[in-house]
Amino acid sequence: MREGGLDAPTRHSIAWRDEDFYDSDKIDAELRRVFDICHGCRRCFNLCDSFPRLFDLIDESETGELDAVDSKGFKKVVDACTLCDMCFMTKCPYVPPHEFDLDFPHLMLRYRAAEFRAGQPGFIKRQLTETDRNGNMARFVAPIANWSSRCGNTLTRPALEAVAGVHREAHLPEYHGKTFAARAKASPPAVDRTAPASGRKALLYATCFINYNNPDVGVAAQSVLARNGVETEVFYPGCCGMPQLEYGDLARVAASAKRIAAEVRPWLDKGYDIVSLVPSCSLMMKFEWPLLEPDDENVKALSAAIYDASEYVVDIARKEGLADGLKPLGGGVSVHIACHARAQNMGAKAAEMLRLLPETEIKVIERCSGHGGSWGVMKENFEVALKVGRPVAKQALDDGQGFVVSECPLARDHIVQGMERAAGEPPAIEPVAHPIQIIARAYG
Repeated sequence: MREGGLDAPTRHSIAWRDEDFYDSDKIDAELRRVFDICHGCRRCFNLCDSFPRLFDLIDESETGELDAVDSKGFKKVVDACTLCDMCFMTKCPYVPPHEFDLDFPHLMLRYRAAEFRAGQPGFIKRQLTETDRNGNMARFVAPIANWSSRCGNTLTRPALEAVAGVHREAHLPEYHGKTFAARAKASPPAVDRTAPASGRKALLYATCFINYNNPDVGVAAQSVLARNGVETEVFYPGCCGMPQLEYGDLARVAASAKRIAAEVRPWLDKGYDIVSLVPSCSLMMKFEWPLLEPDDENVKALSAAIYDASEYVVDIARKEGLADGLKPLGGGVSVHIACHARAQNMGAKAAEMLRLLPETEIKVIERCSGHGGSWGVMKENFEVALKVGRPVAKQALDDGQGFVVSECPLARDHIVQGMERAAGEPPAIEPVAHPIQIIARAYG
């Protein structure tokens, strides 16, 4: 592959079962090979904090070259990576099939996998990744859980910061007593059999976040699909493993992939489309799972069949046409295209979906919010996360629209927090997080 070529980037399977994958000397040698290429290029300087940290290490060394940098300094470069994949997908000219064979995010993942095998991170941080357990416990005491995690709670938030390392000012998602799966079972929406897309069947993978933290997004998605004639079932066998991936627990992610894909396979065989409601989960199923379990037939089948929610609505609009009844909102929308949506290489589907609305101005923000899953709420990362997301918050403020949404509701809340920091007061926007909720509102 020539530099600047138009060939699509490819990724290698993740060799997490190979002992060499965890060998510290081999990891260090690969870090130095890749970092030296990055040092000579520097196109990624403004993507996240990993690259400025790396370039500062080199520039401040005795020789101004990588050979004078102690390998101990590499950890802070790794720690700043949110695995957003934007360097691989949008910036790097040296990704495979280029002979330099550079995959920065998966090298950071390899380093973390070795750390995880060595017992890092500690017990408390690992508990934050147990989204299903935490959600199941918190839903029974949702008012208390939400009170204790609320910003400004001077009793509980300092304690949470001291014990778990979660920054006391970071916005945390709320819990709901009734999950999305329970709501869907109790009151499924009526399907419009006269709509153009009538006959489609979709299995909605609820995701841990929508199921426990923001079921309104799931309700909106199911309602929009029902209005368009799509018969839906809600399915939630467990978390996709993204929280564990962030900390390098690859064996557990692979086990979840095999189990969930096996449970989804009968639905595929019955002709159901599979729709994920959060782009991080869609990305896991489309790309990360097949790289961890490349020989699993169920994983491969699911990878080829999964849609992101916005992607699925656009697919209906293109092939059958959306049902009539969309009304103007009475205000414009700033839509943030989440990094894990961009990394799916499907185009800006949320913006494309929202442009189907009549008489509605759509402003697109295509830059990292800085949140990075659980990364951005940690004490050591929170201010950096706000700094990375500052251009996004500024653009949202400058747009001046009545709605600010993101395919990643966590990113949306982080953006709003950045807007509040920048303006000195809460922004005057509607309390709507996801683009699918905008479509549901337009349908009335």
